[in-house]
Amino acid sequence: MQWLDRPLVLVGLMGVGKSTVGKRLASDLGIGFIDADEEIETAAQMSISEIFEKFGEPYFRDGERRVISRLIDGTPRIIATGGGAFMNEETRALILTGAIAIWLDADLQTLVDRVSRRNTRPLLRNGNPGEVLARLAEVRNPIYAEAQIHVRSKDGPHNRTVLAILEALARWHG
Repeated sequence: MQWLDRPLVLVGLMGVGKSTVGKRLASDLGIGFIDADEEIETAAQMSISEIFEKFGEPYFRDGERRVISRLIDGTPRIIATGGGAFMNEETRALILTGAIAIWLDADLQTLVDRVSRRNTRPLLRNGNPGEVLARLAEVRNPIYAEAQIHVRSKDGPHNRTVLAILEALARWHG
């Protein structure tokens, strides 16, 4: 995609596959991949769970915005964000003006199945994952819908989602 002149930022709920799909998409496009959560952990020298526990979500979101601002520098690359990053108005504005936002969306059961494989997600520690994800989807999906591109991530090989993103990018640009 010769026209790609800025980052592609993957947004969506936890478990939708932003990191896994993002790595494969970056490989297919021959560009770099950055996981914003990993960058936040490196900058803070602690895990996201520790940041939430010690300082709270508002502190984390501020650091997340600063890291994403640094990553959106015009360099074509794939950036996977945490599920809540796009909810912050300033972060969302940075993404929508400096990058192409791609909303990865999946049905609730697929998300529950995927997040159940790890217990590293602070927002899922205090409740039923299905109920928490349903509440998050209700609030966040209308905001995710502001992304320039919307792609459904289905259960199965992530390569299908990568192909769907490539097709959506071709339609969006063409």
